Amino acid sequence: MAADPGIADAGASVGEAPLIRTGDLRVRAGRLEILKGISLEARRGEILSIIGPAGAGKSTYLRCLNRMAELDQDLRIEGRILLEGKSIYGTGVDVALIRRLVATVFSVPIPLPMTIHENLTFGLRLQSGSRDSNDERVESALRAAYLWDEVKDRLREPARNLSGGQQQRLCLARSLVLSPKILLLDEPTSGLDPISTARIEEALQQLKSNLAIILVTNNVKQAARASDHTAFFLFGELIEYQRTGKLFTTPRDARTADYISGRFG
Repeated sequence: MAADPGIADAGASVGEAPLIRTGDLRVRAGRLEILKGISLEARRGEILSIIGPAGAGKSTYLRCLNRMAELDQDLRIEGRILLEGKSIYGTGVDVALIRRLVATVFSVPIPLPMTIHENLTFGLRLQSGSRDSNDERVESALRAAYLWDEVKDRLREPARNLSGGQQQRLCLARSLVLSPKILLLDEPTSGLDPISTARIEEALQQLKSNLAIILVTNNVKQAARASDHTAFFLFGELIEYQRTGKLFTTPRDARTADYISGRFG
């Protein structure tokens, strides 16, 4: 039996309601149970890291939070996902709106085949139908992603001219320009050099004051230095959830200790 993951006493911010919460979330593909009753929450002002070995269900969990998992018709999703207290599967829910409010940055940056500026304005134009340049919002998003000083004189260049680390920060800015409430990051620095990784992590520390951030990472050192709370997944189960410092120094479950010390995974 899994140890109590510690949801109730993990040191949640007093008075701050969760922006997003899952209750008994289960995902199945045929007879395979990918997620086994995950109850977890994220609040504005905090970074939640999710760690665990390959196959633990981390990415599937993220994909459920913005309804991308349902694009896989083989998956069956059960349980509750509440965004500001309302079900994202409720009657009449605008899925496109959910995916703007719950933005995702993936492990491999995929800039649109456009200029740097157009990468930022494309989503805004789809949202509003306007052809306005939105220069203030573009600059704000690029500054938030710690990219403005590097590209402010190159906005009309193709985005593919950027380095890998710059492209990843561009994808982050592209999500931010739509003013999301939740930011999901699935291994966003896995292919980046240490300098680019540090810039992404620095950006996240500044962004969390206005967002709930959920970071999936296979790098336990990154989770330890970048997050406020950490959840450990194993074979689709939530094994443990605590304040990051406590989880990494005094984990409740031996499996957590084994994973963060590198004895498996």
